[in-house]
Amino acid sequence: MRPFLPLILSALCLAGCNGEEQKAPRAAPLVTAGPIAKATFTDTVEAVGTALANEQVVLSAPVTERIESVNFADGGFVKRGQVIATMAVAQEKAELAAAQAQAQQASQQLQRIQALKARGFATAASLDQQLALANAAKAAADQSRAAIGDRVIRAPFGGWVSLRTISPGAIIPAGTAIATVSDISRIKLDFTVPETQLAMIREGMPINAVSAAWPDRPFTGTIATIDPVIDPATRAVKVRAILPNGDKALKPGMLLTVSVRARQRESLAVPELAVLGDGEERYVFALDGRTAKRVKVDTGMRQNGMVEILGGIKAGQTIVTDGVVKLSDGAKVRLAQDKPQAGSAKAAG
Repeated sequence: MRPFLPLILSALCLAGCNGEEQKAPRAAPLVTAGPIAKATFTDTVEAVGTALANEQVVLSAPVTERIESVNFADGGFVKRGQVIATMAVAQEKAELAAAQAQAQQASQQLQRIQALKARGFATAASLDQQLALANAAKAAADQSRAAIGDRVIRAPFGGWVSLRTISPGAIIPAGTAIATVSDISRIKLDFTVPETQLAMIREGMPINAVSAAWPDRPFTGTIATIDPVIDPATRAVKVRAILPNGDKALKPGMLLTVSVRARQRESLAVPELAVLGDGEERYVFALDGRTAKRVKVDTGMRQNGMVEILGGIKAGQTIVTDGVVKLSDGAKVRLAQDKPQAGSAKAAG
C-alpha cells in the first residue's frame, strides 16, 4: 500500500484546491457609465405623396373630323400658343365666305335704309329690321370663324407633350385625346397628414422627398397649401408642397416618401443600450458610487441611437450606458475606466 500513498495524498490536495477556487467570490461586472446629457430631438411627419405636374391638360378633338397635320414630336417641348394639330376646315371656310357675303350685303342695305330714313322716305321699323338682319349676318360670320379656330389645336401653355398616338389623315371622333401637355418645371406633391398631426405643420415649412427612382437623391421643397377641409372618412387633411424640378428628374405620377421636420427640442437623452424594458415599463441603472440601482424612467421618442427621457432621472446623474444586461438591482460594478486592483494584478501574475 505504501507505493499508492503519495498518489492518494496528491488527489486529496487537488480536491481541496478545487473547492477553494469554487468558493472564491465572483468579480463585479465590468460596465461603462456616463452622466446624462441633453440631445436634440426632432418631431417629423412621415407620409407618402403623389407627384403632379405644375400644369397639365389633355387636348382633345372638339368635333368629329379628319386630322390634316400633327405638329409635335414624341415627348417634345412646345411653346404657349404653338399649333399642336389642325383638322379639316374646308366646309367651315366655305360657310365663312357665305356668311361674310351676307354680312356685307346686309351692311350695304342698312346704309341705304339709314340714308332714306334721314330724308324721311323710310320708317323706323324698316330700319330696325335691317339692323337686326345685319347683326345676324355678322354673328353667322363670327360663328364660322370660331368653328375654324376650334379646329386648330394650340398649346395653352409651354410644356412637354406626350407620345403621339394619332396620324395625319385619321378621322377621329369628338373627345379623342390628341396630346397631353405637361408643365413640369416644378412639381406639385400631394400627400395626406392625420388629423392628430395637423398642429405640427404649417404653410412654408420645408420638406424632404425621396423617390424610388432616385433613392440617393432627396428632393427639397416647401408646403404651399393645406386643405381647409378634413376628410371625414379618413380623418386626414390633404397637403400640397411645391418642389423645383429644373432637371425634370421628377415625373408626374411618381410616388414619393415625404418627411416634414415639424419642430425641434432639447431633452435629456440616454443611449438605447442603457434602457431595459419590462412589459410597458422602462428602466435604467443609476450609479450610487459603485452600486447600480434600477430606476424607472419615462421615455419619449428614439432618434439617432438615443432615447428621450421625460422623467425619472435628472441631468448630470451617472447611469450605466453599456453592460446593463449583467446587472441586477443593488449590484456592485466595476467601471471600464477604473484602474485594476493590486490584488487582482498579483493574482493575474
